[in-house]
Amino acid sequence: MATENEIPFNENNSGYWAEIILPLALPTVYTYAIPTHLLQHAKQGCRAEVVFGKNKKYAGIIKTIINKEPAYKTKSLLNVIDDSPLLYPQQLLLWKWISDYYMCSEGEVMAAALPANFKLSSETILIFNEDIGEDFTNLSDDEFLVAEALLIKKQLQLIEVQQVLDATHVYPVIKKLIEKNVCFIWEKLNERYKIKKESYVLLHPQFDNEESLGRILNDWKGAPKQMELLLAFLHLQKTEGTVSQTALLKKSGATAAQLKGLSEKNILIVEKRAIDRIRSLPRSVHIDFELSIEQQRCLEELHSAFIDKNVCLLHGVTGSGKTQLYIKLIEENFSNGKQVLYLLPEIALTAQIIRRLQKHFGGNIAIYHSKFNDQERIELWNKIRSGEIKILLGARSALFLPFNNLGLIIVDEEHDASYKQQDPAPRYNARDAAIFYASLFPSAKVLLGSATPSLESYFNAMQHKYALVYLAERFGGIKLPKIEIVNSRQVAQKGKVMISPQLKQAIEQALAADKQVILFQNRRGYNPYLICGTCGYIPQCSHCDVSLTLHKYSNKLHCHYCGSTYPKLITCPACGSNAWLEKNFGTEKIEEQLEQDFSKYKIARMDVDSVRGKNAHDNLIQLFEQHRLDILVGTQMVVKGLDFDNVSLVGILDADGLLSFADFRVNERGFQLMEQVSGRAGRKNAQGKVLIQAVNVNHPVIKMVAQHDYQQFYAYELQGRKEFFYPPFSRIVMITLKHKDKQLLELAAEKLAALLRLDLKEYVVGPATPVVGRLRNQYLMEVLLKLPKEPGMSLTYKKVIRNHINLLLSDKHYRAITVIADVDPA
Repeated sequence: MATENEIPFNENNSGYWAEIILPLALPTVYTYAIPTHLLQHAKQGCRAEVVFGKNKKYAGIIKTIINKEPAYKTKSLLNVIDDSPLLYPQQLLLWKWISDYYMCSEGEVMAAALPANFKLSSETILIFNEDIGEDFTNLSDDEFLVAEALLIKKQLQLIEVQQVLDATHVYPVIKKLIEKNVCFIWEKLNERYKIKKESYVLLHPQFDNEESLGRILNDWKGAPKQMELLLAFLHLQKTEGTVSQTALLKKSGATAAQLKGLSEKNILIVEKRAIDRIRSLPRSVHIDFELSIEQQRCLEELHSAFIDKNVCLLHGVTGSGKTQLYIKLIEENFSNGKQVLYLLPEIALTAQIIRRLQKHFGGNIAIYHSKFNDQERIELWNKIRSGEIKILLGARSALFLPFNNLGLIIVDEEHDASYKQQDPAPRYNARDAAIFYASLFPSAKVLLGSATPSLESYFNAMQHKYALVYLAERFGGIKLPKIEIVNSRQVAQKGKVMISPQLKQAIEQALAADKQVILFQNRRGYNPYLICGTCGYIPQCSHCDVSLTLHKYSNKLHCHYCGSTYPKLITCPACGSNAWLEKNFGTEKIEEQLEQDFSKYKIARMDVDSVRGKNAHDNLIQLFEQHRLDILVGTQMVVKGLDFDNVSLVGILDADGLLSFADFRVNERGFQLMEQVSGRAGRKNAQGKVLIQAVNVNHPVIKMVAQHDYQQFYAYELQGRKEFFYPPFSRIVMITLKHKDKQLLELAAEKLAALLRLDLKEYVVGPATPVVGRLRNQYLMEVLLKLPKEPGMSLTYKKVIRNHINLLLSDKHYRAITVIADVDPA
């Protein structure tokens, strides 16, 4: 194997080579020779330690092992890190599909897929150059100290150099030593995952029998506190079985020193044991409900559908009991020894659902999402890989877990835009990737569930690409909520209507009946923007082309795009006036108004500002479930699939705002949000009520929401999509160009559009400046591609796009331009 100061080339080559995926945005995978002594350890899916570049070490994934020698000189693997593969072939095939379809590199997929601690940390080491000898006469005092230490130890870690010099800023000294050939830098990879251990207390084997134990208790001559500690141990051992040191010291009130005394007397033994960071419930399966006649019919239809199709869309109205159907299907797969992945779009949803599923499946189900720390993620990863966990609930990142025997993927709320990753790459849609992932497992099925399916999914069902099952009635026969539209234009209020008299009266009636209320406004903060009443000046972010939002809790102006904050303006910087007008309203302002109007009741707010931390979502949801809150106001967090028994009234405060975005999906998103939030009302016992406040009350989407008419909406929207060649009739690729120089960016965008038109002709739209034309001091331009859905042409089109992007970036004038291709943007 190579010494620390060598970069190995074909060292004792076994005649086999490994293609390695590195966690970098590289256009291809790299091939490394497998030394003979590593051949038996090198397996597909294992991590391998390699050198990339001059001397930078990485832990890459072995993608394939080949026996055909490459046409170029290859470096050798330094080491194989894992005894058994971290991944199965299905995960590597998923990575490849995502990189091809979403126009990114496999390294970017790897960086997103693997928990951070699997990627290892690189530690810088200084290696002494033996050829330099011991002549240090040309070195400064600090350089001499480090060189002398290197002469003795041969290598030093960065922290050791800091100790030698008694300073933290040592890089200038290291740089000089490298320039004078005294040493060179090497990178060492360190495993960051550590098994968690806890101390457990056991009785010494010599006291296993009652006679010897009785003798020591009866003839006790030690300290009374030690006797109390021993008796506490015996009680815990009898009641709990295993006794942790923490529990024992807490119960007995003793100290660690007193426990150590009993250990030294060979009465008790203290040992370290590996424990799980995530505690689980006892493993059991307990299905204690009966399906309604309508649900049973749907379950039978699902079974029939899965005979002919691998993907089925379950279109069930809000409150119809789709989750109970999911539970039945999970139980069937679990009984057959299959693994199940249950995807949800938001972390906010997982907390409520996991409690329901744990009631039925106990410790057989686990949860996985981005709020877990890196150590917890690795433990879950390993349990999925070993098959110990059969049922997993998670957000989109759970798709990358190493399942080996997957039988079912449930994509709940399949329409939700949160399934689409935005930044950074890979910009994948977990719903679509799940369908491909399931196809890699024999007989695995995908169930897409929603009360408001995405237009693309419903279109696929209508074209018989997917099966379709419709659950038309709410559980228990309860009617869908009655929807009333309030014309905000007719309300005599100054400024924009926040809570109309009709809504206020309905809230009062609901609270008087001991019911709960949800109010929905898809804008957080206090005031979405301010305007000077004298000159019309609007405070804007200095880094982005967007107005600033006033937040009352911080008393500052916030940019919701880059996160910058600014002091609240007292006087207008343009004219000196202090006559500020507050335009529109956010969730903070609604909460303030509610506290004035309904001061006797408990009110809470659910948005990204109010629910921070690992358990904040769940704590707030539980308070509302337990009726310890009366009114919940929030953004779309309150929309997505939450199930509350006691909510009788829902208020949508600004329907116009949902339908005023410059996006071809605006009607679809607006219909889905309003129908979903309406579905939170009247889920148990009695029909609920929904009030929608709007100025444009004749908008066709608002009328369709009022009738709960998805089919009419689908037909209406599909006609417009077909006319303007938008999905599902085309496939969209949005190319975004970024640069700090606006003029250079515009030239680059024009050139790229011209290059693309050479091959893609009329399918190229733009370039154009997006609605927000500058973010984080970078100007933006967009080129939109509407590509036809021709069989077998998807990869061809993407290859053309890649080639033209590379051609643009090969021009030295445009080399600094950032170009991002987003396939199927949300």
